[in-house]
Parts: sequence; C-alpha cells; structure tokens
Amino acid sequence: MRATSWLAIVAASCSVPVAIGQHAPPVGVATEATRLANAQIAAELPLADRRDFDNATRGLLAQIPGGIIRADDGRIVWNAGAYEFLDGSAPATVNPSLWRHTQLDRIHGLFELKPGLYQLRGYDVSVMTLIQGKSGWIVVDPLLSAETARAAIALANRRLGQRPVHAVIFTHSHADHFGGVRGLISEKDISAGIRVVAPEGFTQEAVSENLLAGTAMARRAAFQFGTTIAPGPAGHVGVGIGTALSKGTIGLIEPTETVGGHGGTLTIDGIEFQFLNAPGTEAPAEFLFYLPAFRALCTAELATGTMHNLLTLRGAQVRDGLAWSKYLDEALVKYGGELEVVFASHGWPTVGAEPSRKFLTHQRDIYRYTHDQTLRLANLGFTPDEIAEQLAEPGFSTEEFSTRGYYGTLNHNSKAVYQRYFGWWDGVPAHLHELPPEEAARKYVEFMGGPEEVLAKARKSFDQGDYRWSATVLNHLVFSDPANQPARDWLAASYEQLGFQAESAIWRNYYLVAAQELRHGPASQGAVQLGNADFLRAVPTAMLFDSLSVRFNPAKARTANYVLNFEFPDRSETLCVIVGDDVAVPRMGCRAENAAATARMNRVTLDEILLGSAKFADRVADGSIQVTGDLTAVRAHLASLDEFPYWFNVVTP
Repeated sequence: MRATSWLAIVAASCSVPVAIGQHAPPVGVATEATRLANAQIAAELPLADRRDFDNATRGLLAQIPGGIIRADDGRIVWNAGAYEFLDGSAPATVNPSLWRHTQLDRIHGLFELKPGLYQLRGYDVSVMTLIQGKSGWIVVDPLLSAETARAAIALANRRLGQRPVHAVIFTHSHADHFGGVRGLISEKDISAGIRVVAPEGFTQEAVSENLLAGTAMARRAAFQFGTTIAPGPAGHVGVGIGTALSKGTIGLIEPTETVGGHGGTLTIDGIEFQFLNAPGTEAPAEFLFYLPAFRALCTAELATGTMHNLLTLRGAQVRDGLAWSKYLDEALVKYGGELEVVFASHGWPTVGAEPSRKFLTHQRDIYRYTHDQTLRLANLGFTPDEIAEQLAEPGFSTEEFSTRGYYGTLNHNSKAVYQRYFGWWDGVPAHLHELPPEEAARKYVEFMGGPEEVLAKARKSFDQGDYRWSATVLNHLVFSDPANQPARDWLAASYEQLGFQAESAIWRNYYLVAAQELRHGPASQGAVQLGNADFLRAVPTAMLFDSLSVRFNPAKARTANYVLNFEFPDRSETLCVIVGDDVAVPRMGCRAENAAATARMNRVTLDEILLGSAKFADRVADGSIQVTGDLTAVRAHLASLDEFPYWFNVVTP
C-alpha cells in the first residue's frame, strides 16, 4: 500500500471522537486521533528494515564515554545520553517513522568507512569526516562548535594515532559545517601553511544570513530546532538531520582558497579531490567531491538520510530544486560506475556499489519530482496550498526512507518551488492586500459569534481530532485577544497534537515550541547564538556595514543628512556612510571631504562595541577611537541603530 501523508491521516481521523466534553485541554499526552494516525503510519512503512542501521553502525571504532562533551568551564555543550529514551519502541506521542529516524541519528562514535577514511558522527548536529593524508588529517566540515570539534578529533587521535590537521574543507556555507573550525586550527596555523578550502562565494554566504536577517532567522531557528524544549517522548525528538544543535562556541576562519567555476581537481596532502560545485542548492555556496583513492563520494548536504528543505522553516533564500536534482544526476553519471560508498555531512553513509547508486537515484528523483509536479499543477491553475494538499508521495518514498520528510517535507517544499517561480502571492485577488493579522482576527471572531462561541466550536473540532482546523480557528481567537488563556491553552493543545503526529522533526519542534510559549510565554534562555568575536572578525567590513544599515532607524537620527568617515588602520580600510532621505548608504574605499566627522579605530574595536563588550565613550576616552570633526555626530549615528530583541512574539501578536 502506498503511504499517505500524515496530514491526510489526520483528515481521515477527524470523525473519531476524542474525549468529548473534557473540561481542560490535554497536556503532553496523545489523543486517540493521534494514536490512530501514528499507528497507521507504522502499519504502512517497513519500519523493521535494518539496512540503515547496518550502515549506521558499520565500522564503529570508539566512542566518547556517555557521549558528553563539556566546555572549558564545565558546561555541557553536547549530551548524546539525553536521547537514551529512544532505545525503546515509539510511544503514541511520536510519529514512529520519525522515532526510527532519530534512533539512527543518535548513534555516536568514530567510524571507519575505509582504511584512511573516517567519520565522527553523533557529536553535533552535523558530521565531521577525517581523511588520512600523507602528513596529517584533512578535516571535512568541523561541526558547529569549537568544543565538539576539539573533542571529536581528540577521540580520533586517541584511537588512530596522533596526527596534525593539515587541511580543512568546508563543503558549504552553513554554520554547522564551519562553526567548529577554531577548535582545530587558528590564524597562526594558516600562516604556517594549513589550507582551508571552500566553494566559491563561501565567505559572503556564510555571514550574510547571520548579519542581514540574523535576529529574525535565529528566533525562528529556535522553533525549528526546538532549542527551548527538553528531550523526551513528549518533547524534543531530534531535528531531522541530527539529534540537536551543540551549545558551544561558533567561529569562522576565511578560506585560503576556493573552488570556482564548475569544479575541478585539487591534490591535498597527497589525496586527489574531484570537486563538483553545486551553487544555489542546499546552500548558496556548496560543492560535492569524489575521492578516487577511496571510490567514495561526499555529497555534502545534497544527499542525506532525509528529504531536505527547499525552503527552511527558519527562513532562507529559496533553493533550486531543479539544479539540485541535476547536480546529483551529474554525480551519478560521473562517479556511479566506480562508486563504493556515499557519505554526507549529516547522517550515516551508504555502503556498496548498487546501494550507493540507488540512494543517489532516489535522492535525485525526490527533488526532480517535487519541482516538476509542483509546476505541472501550477500550470493547471492550482495555488500553492492546493498543490501541497494534492501532491502525493512518489512510490519510492514508501520504501526509501532517505526521501521521507524528516527535515524538509513534500508539503512545504512544493510551496517553496511555487514561491521560487511565482513569488509570495498565489494570484487570488483577496490575498493581495489582506488585513493585518490582529485586525483580521477580531473581525473573524466577531463574524463567528464572539469569543465564547468560537472557543466552543473550536473545542468541538479538537474533540473530533480536526487539529488543523481547531488551530486555525483558535489562532484567530488568540490574535484577537492574547489574554484569553482558555484560547491559548486549547491552541497549545492543538499544536501539540499536530507535533505528536508530524513525521518532520522540524514541524514537530515548531508546533511544540509554539505550545510551550502559549502556555508559559517565550523562554528566557536557549537562544540560538547570533555571533561572537571569533565569528565577527571574519566578517568583511563591507558586509558588516550593510548589516548596520539594516539596523538604521531614520526616526532616531538627529539630523536629516550627514556623512561620516570611518578608518580601520589594522585592515587598511576606509569607508564613508552617507545618510539622507531615510537611508544609510555605506561606500567602501570612500573618504568624504564634507564629512561631519571621521572616526579612526581598529576593526576589532568596532566589533567589541557591536558585541556589547565595550562602549563607544570608553574607547574614545582611552584613545582607542580618535574622532576628528563632530564627535556628537558619530555618537548620534551609533545611537540611531536599533537593537533587535531576540525573544519577540511569534505565536501571539
């Protein structure tokens, strides 16, 4: 039988009565509708298939005791043991397919893929690969945090023998694949000749999300990755590409060389790498590479143990599903005839010639299918929501677990394809200029008979297992009156049941964090790290000032038009900021003659001020900043920059 989506199962279960007449919404328990929905998924999928488990445990050499990694101050930054509850059978509060998937993701240790080719898995959200070169380690994707990267390579050196890091490879521009680099090397090592290789455009893409859209994206990332909910059968059950995000120090070192064009061949410490650039796919800057000596293909994040995102829930640029599919097909054509193992930057490898080709084929096909079928239906006149509801899973997804939606989903990926081609609007005139959410919510509630009537009807829908609808109705009620606690509680209960049924870990996390915030308000800790000195020092000055222009609030500027010069002698850089007509325009290499003031400082001093570890006035007083001209103009400009609060409301107005 072809598996249906979990959304379709929920719809089919709407007629099942669930605790009709209950006086309080359930908390942390699965309703009968949820239990039936998850049982149906278990019946339709070959969950007993152990081939993935064989690959995930093959070649285990050593483990970090307990899977616990600590920072220098003793703080736990990684705890694989927190997910030991996954050893049992799936409870009714977790989609059984997701349960199986996270059981695989939590397997940790040092693994040998082939002699000289190793992976460290289960010590961060991502995977670190070690290749034994002639004089040391070639490290591929040094995890998210310096602490986890340092602990992982220490494990390898203890088991395999001490070797220096000779080179580092960043496969793409997401922080979980470069953030731990300072746990392995420093600028001093770069000066000594250590190579850092990345795809063309890496630095710009690595920092742009964190600066220009950083706060809003990080806030949404807290929902996506469930950073504020505790692991457990009614809580956090992975993130779809790993168990969790590590909580250590994220850094960045700029590459010493990049792979441009379509790719090319490099010999690194005696090992030949055949690169295939794949820009605009899972990351704006990304490559795959083939290792002829090992007959092994690194797919970076283009082919992993799950369907990936064409548009993440945290927000990002829409990815090109067609190009994604074509790059995988090109890799299949180039290397499929001699391939023996496929490994990625998340999850476990696929071992064997035929399994590797089959894996790549299905990964290629899931992105091609999503792209082509979305556009076919769009060209028939369907809107994105209509397409997402009727787009059936391809037949191979019932047996090929790597194409199932543990991270990305067919539902939201199809909407991403639509957005890439047609934009945010579905073409329906009523949706072109809708009322803002709070105003619309008040009118909806009034039209539906008032708060008491709306709550009663929503509870009835909830009791029938129709959680998508009860969530929609109750969201209007909460946005019309955020202080309505019964509405908040029932909306939280609706979100919770949707989370319990979700096969996608990030859908589950988003729903469960939303439920928690409705019940208790936004958390005060667990924020996704936005930046630190190690990261900021690698940010080009031009990009840094673009981010400051995003923070510029015209209403706070004391004068309408002015120009400021900035000089950074440690980087031999100058720029001016031209303010007028409510915008602040930075221009690199500029030194305006009519500037109101010129501020001279080292770039690191500005970094400290932006990070809050130093104050502008103090640095002027101690001579770290020298200002010629109108000092108050510089001070006023810095004061005009908004501070973005992290814990802004999401599930309430």
